[in-house]
Formats: sequence, structure tokens, C-alpha cells
Amino acid sequence: MFRESIKVLDCSIRDGGLVNNHKFSFEFVQNVYRALAAAGVDYMEAGYKNSDQMFSREEFGPWKFCDDDLLWKMKEGVENGPKVSVMADIGRADMSKIKPRSESPYDMVRVACYARDIDKCIAMVNEFHDLGYETTINIMAASRDNGPELDEALDQAEKEAKTEVIYIVDSFGYFYQENIDKLAKRYKKWVKTKKLGFHGHNNQQLAFSNTIQAIINHVDYLDCSIYGMGRGAGNCPTELLLTFLKNPKFDVRPILDTIANGFIPLQKEQNLEWGYIIPQMITGAFNYHPESAIKFRKGDDRENYRAFWMQVSGQ
Repeated sequence: MFRESIKVLDCSIRDGGLVNNHKFSFEFVQNVYRALAAAGVDYMEAGYKNSDQMFSREEFGPWKFCDDDLLWKMKEGVENGPKVSVMADIGRADMSKIKPRSESPYDMVRVACYARDIDKCIAMVNEFHDLGYETTINIMAASRDNGPELDEALDQAEKEAKTEVIYIVDSFGYFYQENIDKLAKRYKKWVKTKKLGFHGHNNQQLAFSNTIQAIINHVDYLDCSIYGMGRGAGNCPTELLLTFLKNPKFDVRPILDTIANGFIPLQKEQNLEWGYIIPQMITGAFNYHPESAIKFRKGDDRENYRAFWMQVSGQ
């Protein structure tokens, strides 16, 4: 489906960093950036902009912090590459060290929050906006916080936030296409002056189809990740989305190369697990956080799917 307003944001390194504590080599990430540039992708999310006063650089890799020098180096030698995005957690970024966008290697800052924390999210987003950055608000767990608190958060974000985009986030991979249709219409009831985005998880193998439904509902900012890499069940695969969009500016071949030469070897070398597996399917079906399935997979009884089903469902 071709629509000029659609923007593709690849979050392989940011969401994928939740699989390996952001311990990607510099060469791996630089190769991903170059592949996304060759593929014509609009944005690459390089990781988190978190303070090392709150997180250990020994425990977490460099993409948890996304130091400016690191991102400048990543972009070297690439002309007209994707805009670079980082994600900032509420209260975890050292705003005193954030430079104006005109002096920065990244273009966009995304702030994720639950509906109950919309006040803090708006304050942070507005601070980044005033420094010149593109911004988004990603309201997580829409499948849980979907009562009046969601409407109130959307109304407040529309009135008070300077952001350009508000995201629908299927944090637990719980939604079906009809849910996306209803949510997109609901968001548009409150959000009149900003664009919408969608970030889906693949617990029930629906991240791609739900992204297509979001496109049908005129959601313009679409998240994806190469080979679906992301925490737990992962995300909508970049290679599927680019193939579907039929926009001549996109070329999926560089993505296929980096899957073969980068992501599959990485998965084997670091013994990483992501994507559709039965425990993640179960958490998706019951609207549970994926962390419970990740923990289950680390236990001695990791193949006892019936036991996990009974644990999650209470049946």
C-alpha cells in the first residue's frame, strides 16, 4: 500500500537491545544503520538516552546510553541516512546533558509512558521539543489502560503536549485487527492536531496484520524491526512491512543481507531468543506482560507449556 505520509521507524537496536542488554557491537549497529539507509527507511531508533548515574555501563551495553560521540561515529560516511531516534524514559535521562538538536546526532526523541504518567511524559516531551527535537508520545499497554484514564490521557496530550505523534502501543501483543480499528478511531476522537503511530508485538503472530490495519486506519508512523527482533515475541518484521508498502523508495534487499550476515549469526553467537514461541503466545492471549514468559523460559521446566498456561490463566 503506497501512501506518501507513511514513515517507517526501525527499532531493531532499541527494542532488540532488551534481548541482550543492549550489548551490540559497534560494527553490528553501524551495519544496520547502513542497511536501513540503503533500504530507504525513514528512522532508526538506536537505543535509549539513559543516564549512567542510574544504569551501570558494566551491566548494559553502550546503546542503553547512546552517547552523542557514539551516534556521530555510527553515522559517519552515510549520506541521507535515516533520521536517528532515541527513547528516553521518564526520570532516567540527564536533561542537563542534552544538547539542542542543532548540535546533536539524533533527530527524534520518543518518550514512553503509561496513561497514569501522562503528566510527567508531557513535561519531558515538551522539554525535548523546545530543544528542537521531533518527539513522540508512546502510551504503553493500551490493552490494560483502556478505560477513562486512556481518554483523559489522550485529551491531555492533545491539549498540552507539543509532540508531533502519539503512538498506539500493543505492549503485550494482545490485540486483534478489530481492536486496532476501534483504537485508531478512539484516538482520533481526541487527537486532532497530531499524527498517530503504531507499535505492535508479535505474541499471537499478529504484529504485521495489526500494522496493516493501522495503515488502513490512516496511522502514519509504523514501527518495525529487522527479523522481528525485540523483547519476547518481538515486533513487526521490517522486511515484511517494506515488502507490503509497495513504495518505490524502499528496497528490501539490504535488509535481507543484514539478516543473513548479521542477525542470524548474532542470534547464534549470543544464544538469543526472540519471536513467536508458545509462552509468549500465552502471555499475549491473556494480556500479560512478556517478562513472565521470559522468566519461564529460563527455568528448568521451560518446555512445560501446559503448566505455564495454567499459571497464567489460573485454569
